Amino acid sequence: MRQKFKLLRLMLSMSLVAAAVVAITVPAAAHDDEDDDRDRGERETEETIELQFLSISDWHGQLDPLFVFGQGLFGGAAELSTYFQQERANNPNTLTLTAGDAFGASLPLSSFFNEAPSVEAMNLMGFDADTLGNHNFDKGVAHLQEMVDIADFPYLSANLKNVDDELDGVEPYKIFEMDGVKVAVIGITNPEAPTLVFPDSFGTIVPTDPIKAVKKARKKAKKEGAQIFVVIAHMGVTSFDTAGNPVGPLVDLANGVKGIDLILGDHTGVQYSGVINEIQVVENASRGRTYSRVTMEVEKETKVKKNGRVKVKAEVENIVAEFVDPVSSAVTPDPAIVALLDPLRAQLNVLLGNVVGMSNVFIPRADSCGTGNGRTCESLVGDVVTDAMRTTYGTDFAITNSGGLRADLTCPDIDNPSDFCGAQTPGGPYDITAGQVLTVLPFGNVVVTVDMTGAELKTHLENGVSAMPGVSGRFAQVSGLCVTYDISAASGSRVTSAVRQAADGTCTGPAVDLTAAATYSVALNDFMSSGGDGYPVTINNAVTRDFMDAIVSSYITNLGVITPTIENRIVCTGGTVTVPCPVAVP
Repeated sequence: MRQKFKLLRLMLSMSLVAAAVVAITVPAAAHDDEDDDRDRGERETEETIELQFLSISDWHGQLDPLFVFGQGLFGGAAELSTYFQQERANNPNTLTLTAGDAFGASLPLSSFFNEAPSVEAMNLMGFDADTLGNHNFDKGVAHLQEMVDIADFPYLSANLKNVDDELDGVEPYKIFEMDGVKVAVIGITNPEAPTLVFPDSFGTIVPTDPIKAVKKARKKAKKEGAQIFVVIAHMGVTSFDTAGNPVGPLVDLANGVKGIDLILGDHTGVQYSGVINEIQVVENASRGRTYSRVTMEVEKETKVKKNGRVKVKAEVENIVAEFVDPVSSAVTPDPAIVALLDPLRAQLNVLLGNVVGMSNVFIPRADSCGTGNGRTCESLVGDVVTDAMRTTYGTDFAITNSGGLRADLTCPDIDNPSDFCGAQTPGGPYDITAGQVLTVLPFGNVVVTVDMTGAELKTHLENGVSAMPGVSGRFAQVSGLCVTYDISAASGSRVTSAVRQAADGTCTGPAVDLTAAATYSVALNDFMSSGGDGYPVTINNAVTRDFMDAIVSSYITNLGVITPTIENRIVCTGGTVTVPCPVAVP
């Protein structure tokens, strides 16, 4: 908070006697000023108003309710819209915001229709502003321009060099007037975004330093009369230290700026709310699993001059941030969004409702350490996908980045009439439909196979664990080998050993030679092979194969019924107090 907020908190902690003194002396001085104002024909009023900010994070076109295993259905565009309408009815002084990747890496209901349904739904949901995250660039700047043109709300990003050369309608910030108070909303794109998409997806656009960009935008917005400052940043919390303190780019941003009242984060799907550097910082669980309600109490002072000119001063007095679990069944879906989506869903059901196989166990996106987006440990969905890649093309090994795996593979055991699954038997076996496979692999990635030396393989494996213990999409899921890494060692020197998987899947096979003396065949996805997520560029030496979703569907169909298990393919050692190993869920 600002200095005045800190002073108020100090006053409230004083004794009642001291408070009484303040109550007598401060208004008395103000009263004399008011008399002088009246003599000059001026009027002055003071009031406390409440501003409200609603936000979701990393939505990724979750148009239908999100199934969370063991918990139920949450969100969905039509359902969130009803929640937002209710919130605005309670407080009309509301802005509804998100911070990038609201489309891209989306479910078929959005991706099959060029992502337009996500933006059209956001229009109906009443969003006031969004920023640009890496996945907004998945299909390049020409496609992104189409989405910007569809939106009834502005896209904001203050740290994109050359953005005007590639995109029309993207501004650094926008000033909203809320009950006479001017609120500047500043957008920020994650600096590493170009490395998370295919080369050339950004055109000539280059992300710049977020901290410098926020400072510059704030200064300009203040000159235009802004009094309250909100940042929507496609940057997130990646982990927590042993004391429970958040770590990650979102924290670094908050620590690097001043004069900001609220920062809404995104990108990592790590739910967090706290005060950092006197700034309220919030990040939601992704895909509409939660939304945040931030209430900002503002002291508003209005002066009306003799000539009729109105001058408003505003100071933040208090901020309260809350998370809401938007249980889908608790509200009536917005009929306008239902009418938008139902015809599209009917088209897709014909294509994607067919069952390609079954599983005796539920196969979640979450990994064996309980991380919901599967980016810290081995996951069942990672095992199935990489096994499909390796066995289909007969390679020694397969590697895929966890960031490319976007959903549960099996149908939910709580029936969702809007998905591509029929009702399931609780406890299994579970259907796997073509639609579910596509929700896991929505990018249209292709498998490639590459011959590489053991040393080159080690470089890939090192990159896969380089961000640990942070949550990162580059975290590698593997097949055909088991890897041990030392998390306390420096990035690039963490992989200590690797062995082949035995025929029964156990990690009991011979050692893998991680030197230049050996050569192995490896299956990857084309995003990684093109240098995505920091992996070495191998695409020039790669053989292009088939679409990932097609080979996974065929693999499951050929087996009929699968029963994957966690096989300790990725083992962390050397965990310390400051750099802990992720812990498997019992």
